[in-house]
Amino acid sequence: MQMVTPQIENFLANSSMIRRMFEAAIELRKKYGADAVCDFSLGNPDLVPPPAIVNGLRDLVGQVERPGGLGYMPNAGYPDVREKLAEYLAREQQMPLQSEHVIITCGAAGGINAFFRAVLEAGDEVVCPAPYFVEYGFYAGNYGGVLKPVKSTPGDFRLDLAGLEAAINDKTRVMLVNSPNNPSGAVYSADELQQLSAILNRATAKYGRPIYLLSDEPYRFLAFDGIDVPAILPLYPYSLVIGSFSKNLALAGERVGYIATNPTMPGVQQLMAALTLTNRILGYVNAPCIGQRLMLAALGTQADASAYVRRRQKMASVLSDAGIDYTLPAGTFYFFPKVPGNVTDTEFVAMLTEERILAVPGSGFGYPGYFRLALCVDERFIDQARPGFIAAAKRARAAK
Repeated sequence: MQMVTPQIENFLANSSMIRRMFEAAIELRKKYGADAVCDFSLGNPDLVPPPAIVNGLRDLVGQVERPGGLGYMPNAGYPDVREKLAEYLAREQQMPLQSEHVIITCGAAGGINAFFRAVLEAGDEVVCPAPYFVEYGFYAGNYGGVLKPVKSTPGDFRLDLAGLEAAINDKTRVMLVNSPNNPSGAVYSADELQQLSAILNRATAKYGRPIYLLSDEPYRFLAFDGIDVPAILPLYPYSLVIGSFSKNLALAGERVGYIATNPTMPGVQQLMAALTLTNRILGYVNAPCIGQRLMLAALGTQADASAYVRRRQKMASVLSDAGIDYTLPAGTFYFFPKVPGNVTDTEFVAMLTEERILAVPGSGFGYPGYFRLALCVDERFIDQARPGFIAAAKRARAAK
């Protein structure tokens, strides 16, 4: 008896790898105890919110005591929140954004889904560099779209511009980039993005309909060593930025995100009207009202991310000791090392699991032969995992 649609059955099968990591974590903790398991599988930010969030919560008490204090809002979000967010993003994106160019969404995921609902038809393609965030394919598939990944260059994960251009055809509707990138930690340079924009300009002219450039930027705040994260909106007329405050304000549970559109985009008013509609009819109807108010109170500040700097250095030391090849991430709280020896990524992750270390195979991100480590753990677990990484890497190199 068929209980769910074939599409969802397929989605469940493709997401089983991550589900297995959840199950493995539960079993390991039951068997050995929570302190014996080094879990690098989940990108769940663990920073303390900045003081502005705490102060904002105190101020909210007075606001919610009045009638309608927690009531409905306009579909695009609170007007004063959109106005201040537009001012903030105008500086970040180097464009004259106004409130009518910004919509508050239920996290970045809600924003991507609202955008795809507005622009994708059955069979439309979303091109993206690989490795990529695992749920992009599901988001496109929700509306009949097809994700079309193009592998980035091995090791440094730079954009394969020729490959991306070759992937574009008359079905291409969106070019989706994520920088700083989950899972590789790569930050795409201004030169790469300018070349990509030139490719999209040519393709849009050739096929006679816009190919949108969508930049997913929840990790913009977390770039290391003074690396600049270029602004997308000035590069291409049909560009949009989607982001969230889950990581930089440690507000992941509040689901506060946004969509910002290029104000010079032809037809931008129609697109914004469509996004306001899809945001509602998909059931998101914006981020929670408390989350919006907290974001407003804390705009321009961020959680102390120095812990990620220390963890990045410590994990680099551990991987070096294990003889595992990696590129030091330029941003995000992830490492994406190469699998040692001649084993597959799933086989090596299984070896790590036997050492009570949890990671995610790179094939789950469209890039086999690598594995992802999330640094959302106390530093002691990185130290604790050192002998396990060394042992698993030794086994992998000895395998035939």
